[in-house]
Amino acid sequence: MSLIVAIDGPSGSGKSTAARGLGRRLGIPYLDTGAMYRAVGLAARNRGFSLPIRDPSAIVALADSLDLDVNPTQDATRVVLDGHDVSEEIRAPEISLYASAVSAIPGVRRRMVAEQQRMGRRYGGVLEGRDIGTKVFPETPHKFFLTAPPAVRAARRTRELEQRGTPQPFEQVLAEIERRDLEDSSRAESPLTLDDRYVLIDSGDKSSEEVVSEMERVVRSRMEAENAPSLGGFGPTGG
Repeated sequence: MSLIVAIDGPSGSGKSTAARGLGRRLGIPYLDTGAMYRAVGLAARNRGFSLPIRDPSAIVALADSLDLDVNPTQDATRVVLDGHDVSEEIRAPEISLYASAVSAIPGVRRRMVAEQQRMGRRYGGVLEGRDIGTKVFPETPHKFFLTAPPAVRAARRTRELEQRGTPQPFEQVLAEIERRDLEDSSRAESPLTLDDRYVLIDSGDKSSEEVVSEMERVVRSRMEAENAPSLGGFGPTGG
């Protein structure tokens, strides 16, 4: 199997930035698995489903029917839904709520996990999400869990929303993060958790470069210890 690096953690912990940076340094693709749930959430919103979801089986059927193309590169995860590039649209705050709702549906989660496993085996890469190292690729030795205090994560998310032109009050973002933390850790299917094979990193007092450098050191040292092939050349690297 190609090199798989798992990065898990709660919302706002810096997973996407770290995964993108680590993918560049290792020369392998970066896959934001959360984008897949966001795409299903967007489709649900566009089909007229309201929150909370009243009919989970209808969402599972919707997920099964979607023409969803996810293209991982070293710089971004491009998402095409029913022939339309929705890579930016799925980042809207409203879609975050839908993504949270659909990701808690076991049938949707199983479908997405199967697709993530298929892509990982085909391309390798740095996969970030909430259950990569416990459910999607539990066998990978390269597992990281990023965390940070809720207030730090909320501040990051607030800045990100401002940069995208969709500002929200800090207090509202913090409340949403705390709600999502509870949902992620308490859902029946693939709850957010970690085992003793994870490297735990608190990104609250570290720069993104420091986090990426720490991860890179761990991955390279482990591969050297295993006499693994040199890095680079795993799967697509751009476009």
